[in-house]
Amino acid sequence: MSQISALFSDVGGVLLTNGLDHVQRARLAKLFDLDAKDFDDRHQMVAAPFDAGQLTLDQYLDRTIFYKPRPFGKQEVKDFMYAQSEAFPDSLALMARIAKAGAVFLATLNNESRELNLHRIEKFKLRDYFSTFFSSCYLGVSKPHPEIYRMALDISQRPAEECVFIDDRAPNLEAAHSLGLRTLQFSSATQLEKDLHNLGLEF
Repeated sequence: MSQISALFSDVGGVLLTNGLDHVQRARLAKLFDLDAKDFDDRHQMVAAPFDAGQLTLDQYLDRTIFYKPRPFGKQEVKDFMYAQSEAFPDSLALMARIAKAGAVFLATLNNESRELNLHRIEKFKLRDYFSTFFSSCYLGVSKPHPEIYRMALDISQRPAEECVFIDDRAPNLEAAHSLGLRTLQFSSATQLEKDLHNLGLEF
């Protein structure tokens, strides 16, 4: 078995809470008294280009909420959206130890819109752990499309068999596995540390 030289990690659901998943959208709809079905329908229509970096956050909000006058402003909604992100301290501590050991190339591989992605990188100091951010908003393609994994491999110049991909969702792992990456499904930092040690990663 090849030695591991790179580790690609999801962000939402592994290192942090999700940024704008169905749970966060439901909270937003309730707080701002939106028609939840209408909001979700509109979100689904623009989710792909939003995650691919083709729509700004303002454009997303214009399409999903501010297509008509509202008794609240965009900044209130943005502030709420940003506030939904919380850290998984044990996961970040684990990544800090792996980064400090310096044995592998560390990068994120996640689906996220541009402004939320940058907010999360900066707020949780993810640059302290990761060298590169293979985010859908920068690459123009989202998981589980195989192309996002191919791009991560091509840009990092790593053979698939030397790479581990961590995600909390099985469909994302299946797509990566089909390209030859080793995959780990995240449930807890304790479990992840054990699985990484079992793969021979020392930190």
